[in-house]
Amino acid sequence: MYERPLPGSQLLHRLQDMGYRVATAPAPEALVDTCRRDKPILLIAEIPQRADRVCAALLLLHEAEDTSHIPVIAVVPSDSADAEQAARRTGAKLVVQDSVILAHLPQFLEQALQVD
Repeated sequence: MYERPLPGSQLLHRLQDMGYRVATAPAPEALVDTCRRDKPILLIAEIPQRADRVCAALLLLHEAEDTSHIPVIAVVPSDSADAEQAARRTGAKLVVQDSVILAHLPQFLEQALQVD
């Protein structure tokens, strides 16, 4: 779930190049239904400066019994402590800055997919 087209498409292509099947949610309000339909092993969500809708969707994801197990990598702007705090409150497994997500994607995926 990425609101900004360029970084989102770069991430999508990188994941596909790594052999992952990628599905996108058309809007934060559709996130839980999209996850129920597509059954992802992981969710990557951009947490923008104004994160209300996205954070609400992530909270619903974690509250729903059938989607609560999905690990979330929250991608936040490098200069936004507010977005980082908001992402942590949603229960994201990892919170990473947008400036490093592509460079370290394999490591972030491995870390997020580890079973606790």
